[in-house]
Amino acid sequence: MFKSRKKFVLLIMITITVFLAGCGASNTSNSTTDSSSKSESVKNTTYPLKLKDSTNTEITIQSEPKKVISLSPNVTETIYALNKQNLLVGRTDFCTYPTEASKIPSVGTITDPSLEKIVQLKPDVVIASNLTKPDILKKLQQLNIKVLTISKNESFENTYNNIENIGKILNANKKAYSIVSNMKAKVKLVQEKVKGKSTPTVYYVVSYGADGDFTAGKDTFIGKMIEMAGGKNAASDVTGWNYSLEKLVEKNPDILICSNKFNAKNGIKSTKGYKDLDAVKKNKLFEIDEDIISRQGPRLADGLEALAKIIHPEAF
Repeated sequence: MFKSRKKFVLLIMITITVFLAGCGASNTSNSTTDSSSKSESVKNTTYPLKLKDSTNTEITIQSEPKKVISLSPNVTETIYALNKQNLLVGRTDFCTYPTEASKIPSVGTITDPSLEKIVQLKPDVVIASNLTKPDILKKLQQLNIKVLTISKNESFENTYNNIENIGKILNANKKAYSIVSNMKAKVKLVQEKVKGKSTPTVYYVVSYGADGDFTAGKDTFIGKMIEMAGGKNAASDVTGWNYSLEKLVEKNPDILICSNKFNAKNGIKSTKGYKDLDAVKKNKLFEIDEDIISRQGPRLADGLEALAKIIHPEAF
């Protein structure tokens, strides 16, 4: 449980921008009708495995990893989805899903994990965020610990690559293929359901009131997901996360979406400016589990579906 909403807002902004990229796995087909037969043709990983991380550093993994540390929530979720959680010996404080992950020893935060704790756990591989302090990663490499650095390239395709690449590293290629195929099928189905429908304006509340007014601008992945789910991002006139209350009142969006944590919905209903919006008055303020739209892992397609069900409930 996070100690403050402000800390949680920071986490959202961090996890939204964290992906694994550039590890050299090929994309899978968009078709899922013959996914079973194609899955059968997916081969096991051959070691030594050579790949490049997001810093374009070539890394060689000599043998199948037995101990892995994840420094990113979406990586932790992916490891569990691949049924490789038995390999996970360390995670960050922010790796909170699934709930069983809390039983794994924490090595600290995403940005500043404990070097001492990581070394004590003797991992074969550390999958690290590009937000992790470079000096920590450098010291790990100097200790001959394999480190793969993840980047912030935001798209569903990179999420698929994320899952495939982690599957490749952990020799779980068939499971990774299955997860990606199912995600692609769900994304396709959601987009078919909302195709041709009206596009109500949607404002995603990252933060409000005393903590500042933050939302998902046009260059953010949540902003793009709103449009994929059949809405029009009310904050499409800005980049990044900052927004002004004056602009929000002027836009007066059709729908507001907020976190289901920290009593955010009730807080918004009583906050100056927000409480007078039509969306609030007309009961068009909805809650969502922001983890499923901010962590680009196996649940991201579920996040898109959840958004679409809020924006176009009549389609489901």
